Amino acid sequence: MTDTRFFNEMEAGEGAPRAPYADYANWFSGEDPKDLLRKSAEAETFFRRIGITFNVYGQKDAQERLIPFDIVPRIISGAEWRVLEKGIEQRVRALNAFLADIYGGQEILRSGRLPTELIAKNDAFLPQMVGMVPPGGVYTHIVGTDLVRTGENEFYVLEDNARTPSGVSYMLENRETMLQMFPELFTKMKVRPVSSYPAELRRSLSDCAPPNFDGTKPRVAILTPGIHNSAYFEHSFLADQMGAELVESSDLKVVDGKVQMRTTKGYKPIDVVYRRVDDDYLDPLSFNPESMLGVPGIMDVYRAGNITIANAPGTGIADDKALYSYMPDIVEFYTGEKAILKNVPTWRCSEEDSLKYVLDNLKDLVVKEVHGSGGYGMLVGPAASKKELSEFEAKLRAKPDNYVAQPTLALSTVPIMTKKGLAPRHVDLRPFVLVSPNRVHMTAGGLTRVALKEGSLVVNSSQGGGTKDTWVLGD
Repeated sequence: MTDTRFFNEMEAGEGAPRAPYADYANWFSGEDPKDLLRKSAEAETFFRRIGITFNVYGQKDAQERLIPFDIVPRIISGAEWRVLEKGIEQRVRALNAFLADIYGGQEILRSGRLPTELIAKNDAFLPQMVGMVPPGGVYTHIVGTDLVRTGENEFYVLEDNARTPSGVSYMLENRETMLQMFPELFTKMKVRPVSSYPAELRRSLSDCAPPNFDGTKPRVAILTPGIHNSAYFEHSFLADQMGAELVESSDLKVVDGKVQMRTTKGYKPIDVVYRRVDDDYLDPLSFNPESMLGVPGIMDVYRAGNITIANAPGTGIADDKALYSYMPDIVEFYTGEKAILKNVPTWRCSEEDSLKYVLDNLKDLVVKEVHGSGGYGMLVGPAASKKELSEFEAKLRAKPDNYVAQPTLALSTVPIMTKKGLAPRHVDLRPFVLVSPNRVHMTAGGLTRVALKEGSLVVNSSQGGGTKDTWVLGD
């Protein structure tokens, strides 16, 4: 029986499929459930064989884990996608303008639309970037915007990932798996492809190269912390797919004012570095002096305009969850338009009245750390025990500036394949956006994360969530 509290993306009511799912539902009704369960097991074997795994930090047995994959796709109509595309492009352009301003003239602070202390006291704000203009004026080269759905035409932005958004390798491998297992579906339905993402990423990064790079084709490298990083699979996968160099700090050094890579023919200059290393570890001469993951002097080369760093240092402030609550103002300030996509109502616990409201209603709210990610340090009030609520209340009182709170949204559901048949589970969506000086490109799809535990609203893989292939239909 359908739970009417949540929007079911597949069913319209009385068991009839919604229009985007009509062809899929027709196909599904003719399939043997045993065959589908067998294919589900095959998918897990495939993922394990090619090494699509992740590590969970902070656990004693932090061995590599498989991210569960569900074979029922999440399907979005072309019309629905166009609204998302337009709204996300507006938001991404506003974020880039905000970063240019906050590290430049700071007009938004002078206007009073944003409190100065939100920037001045923010650990993610990098004074070293003040006055810096990256090549092409692009700060956010790769953005992953997390969306949730609550109704037929109701989408909310849950958060912006402008620092180092991950998960695109799962989007690509999910599609590859579905193409291999259900080729007949792709002949029946007009599913827009995602396979061009690596080529688009390469093109977008190359378009952001410094104007004085050597040669006709910019040399692009992905800087990884190494094999022990939780997203190492993605780093190596993307380097291979887009024909870029995969490097660690030991492979790079500054030579003649350029960041250069060690090769069998000596050191060769790098024009664009897609770094998957956090700001604090990027350059031991400018940030954490004990870092072994970065390149000593890379910030000097960057300031001289001789390398592009994607995403730009200091973009992490755009991920700040306290700043998130001001995004409607930020969008309007820089675009002159109202935000197309809604924000989730947010209480900033740093404000006395908001803190009082949050403490009084803790059992009904979701509370997050302002710099948190991956579902860590988060409280889902309706699912928390009395002990957990009490412990979190103490954290809030001790350090209110560290938290924001939001209502518990009625996230939409998409069916997953279980031994008993289809069962609804809550999902979110992370589309991936590429920004270059002349365009904003959004791949028609994205990473759908699904809470595999019945009733759970937490979709993060680190918290037991899985993934689905996301189908955007052509018209």
